[in-house]
Amino acid sequence: MTEAFIEVLRETDLPVGRIKSVKIDDHTVAICHTSHGFFATDNTCPHRGGPLAEGDLIGDEIVCPWHLWGFDVTTGRCPGNRDFTIATHDVKVDSGRILVKLSPVRETSDAL
Repeated sequence: MTEAFIEVLRETDLPVGRIKSVKIDDHTVAICHTSHGFFATDNTCPHRGGPLAEGDLIGDEIVCPWHLWGFDVTTGRCPGNRDFTIATHDVKVDSGRILVKLSPVRETSDAL
């Protein structure tokens, strides 16, 4: 697993209100651009494994396209059920580049 920040996109690649999936090593991450900045989360919904980057971004919430489960991109928590979370990853922007550092692997909620 990558332990350093790596460039995944340019700021101009992702307008506000959009999500894009990127691969880092063997991990797929959803990069979100909200009005509060850039955020990175795991791309897999813990409910049924839906691809979060194919869903909607409403404010600071990424919404799974399969069953409409939402997750706060700043905390990873599901507002409808705090027992479910997605991993969030560190993001920084440097000279127009979006850089991500993967969080340590952690156990997430089992899919229902």
